[in-house]
Amino acid sequence: MNRYLKLVNFEFNRIAKVYFVLLAILLISQIAGVIFSSKNYLNETNRMIYEELIPKAEYLSRYGPMSMDQVLSSIWFIGPMALCVALVAFYIFLIWYRDWFGKNTFIYRLLMLPTARLNVFLAKITTILLMTFGFVAFQLILYPIESTILKWMVPKEFRVDLSVHELISSSGFLELNIIFPNSIIEFILNYGAGFVAVTILFTAIMFERSYRIKGILLGIGYSILAVIIFFAPIIIQEFLQRYYLYPSEILIVEVAMGIIVTCCSIWVSNYLLKKKIRI
Repeated sequence: MNRYLKLVNFEFNRIAKVYFVLLAILLISQIAGVIFSSKNYLNETNRMIYEELIPKAEYLSRYGPMSMDQVLSSIWFIGPMALCVALVAFYIFLIWYRDWFGKNTFIYRLLMLPTARLNVFLAKITTILLMTFGFVAFQLILYPIESTILKWMVPKEFRVDLSVHELISSSGFLELNIIFPNSIIEFILNYGAGFVAVTILFTAIMFERSYRIKGILLGIGYSILAVIIFFAPIIIQEFLQRYYLYPSEILIVEVAMGIIVTCCSIWVSNYLLKKKIRI
């Protein structure tokens, strides 16, 4: 366990500088977004009320009050969030391939450490999880700060204060509901499915690193097979057009299939790391 934790710390430190730069971008961009969106709203409000002489009540009825929902739909918010998601997706591959293709083939030393090679695999997947949860937690911390700035800038009669739950529910962005689930069950399902996907991708990478060109085909084949197994209960019901299971039962079966696919992926990856991987 101690060696595994050291590997996790080592892997995270390798991406830490880029990671914290992204957090800074997230912070600066979204706060700037709140400020600019609020100023634009106030400028337009003042123009309509004091130049066009539209009564406040009519203006609010026609254009509505300001809320964080308007900031949420702007490039100031969506841009850095998309950048963070893209980094995590890209790093799923980079976390392995840079060890092979760097100036020094670091994978030689990494796999020769006096610890089980599976710990290397688990440390890398843990790093991906830490990055993901770190982004989500940082965003949740940012929201009260951004909401406070909005309150400072926009008078109460011209704004609507939304909680995190209300904001996500009213945003209309499916992606936000995936990133910020509304319940513990949704959190486990969403991020559990993500974890399954990462283990499958890691296993596909292990096939490619073990067998090179042939490994690409094996990795793609394994990924397709794993996805089919994961969704097998739903696929069978849709194909037969016979719905034997209730939604709650389907959910339980899907969780079980996810656990099976994850365990198989970790076992196959461990086997390839120990027996087949080329360094």
